[in-house]
Amino acid sequence: MEPSGTLTVRLFAAAAERVGSPAVVVPCPPTVAELRRTLADTWVSLADLLPRCAIAVNHEYAANDTPLSSGDEVAVIPPVSGG
Repeated sequence: MEPSGTLTVRLFAAAAERVGSPAVVVPCPPTVAELRRTLADTWVSLADLLPRCAIAVNHEYAANDTPLSSGDEVAVIPPVSGG
C-alpha cells in the first residue's frame, strides 16, 4: 500500500534500466504532464526518454492533460524498436 498522496509508477524496458528499478514512488501530481516533469527532475537519466514514452493510467494510454489521483495504476512505456 502506498502512502497517501503518492503514486507508484511502474517502469518498463529502458526506463526501468535507467532508474535501476521496475517501479518508483512519487508525490501524486495533478496531471500526466506534471508526472513527466517530476520523473525527469528526480531521475535525470529519464529526461531525454520521457518525451517519447507512452504513459498508461489504469490500463489505458493517457494524454498529458489526464488527471491523476493517488492510487491510480501508472506505467511508463518506452518506445519499442525491433526489426
